Amino acid sequence: VVQMSEADPAKWNLALNNMRNLQADLGAANIDIELVAYGPGIGMLKADSIVGNRVDEAMAAGVKVVACENTMRAQKLAQADMLGKISYVPAGVVEIMQRQQQGWAYIRP
Repeated sequence: VVQMSEADPAKWNLALNNMRNLQADLGAANIDIELVAYGPGIGMLKADSIVGNRVDEAMAAGVKVVACENTMRAQKLAQADMLGKISYVPAGVVEIMQRQQQGWAYIRP
């Protein structure tokens, strides 16, 4: 599970590169990757995001990308404002905690 809570495009590109490398090294069929965006990072999942094309490529490669609905409410964002094909969770930090409890590795670029 990859935490993205920053709006820095360089950090997003680093995370997207890390995920691509994980899939290349371990085999995409052998690993589940979930990117969880919340706080300031949620803006990078908006439809007009400057990393939107890369996020779409990651999803096409099998990465699950989820947005925190708590953050979306706080920032007055609707699903219509966001990239297509992303998923949603009620609370991003809870999602990360649950994944860790399930044995997932935690990555924060």
